Amino acid sequence: QVQLVESGGGLVQAGGSLRLSCVASGGSFSINAMGWYRQAPGKQRELVAGISSGGSRNYADSVKGRFTISRDNAKNTVYLQMNSLKPEDTAVYSCHVQYVEYGSTWWKNYWGQGTQVTVSS
Repeated sequence: QVQLVESGGGLVQAGGSLRLSCVASGGSFSINAMGWYRQAPGKQRELVAGISSGGSRNYADSVKGRFTISRDNAKNTVYLQMNSLKPEDTAVYSCHVQYVEYGSTWWKNYWGQGTQVTVSS
């Protein structure tokens, strides 16, 4: 079972920046897609940004032009650079990976515990 460790959340004023990191570890596996989801109180979890193994990126409309997702395949790490943060970006941000364990053909999805991002006005 893969393990995800997220870091980089915190409290920031509107207009500020944060960089989230997520490291995958825990066994022999190959990662396909990686991404970030968020869930605000009383709202459904939503995809913020995703990146494929080949580097293709997709973003929620609400973060386009402000957030940038990237990954380091050698380190099994995905990043989310968040600029021009707004109070409505306040949420728990969770890392996501789609992976397959060596010797298996069954792709799995896994989410991390999440890191809190709070943007004050």
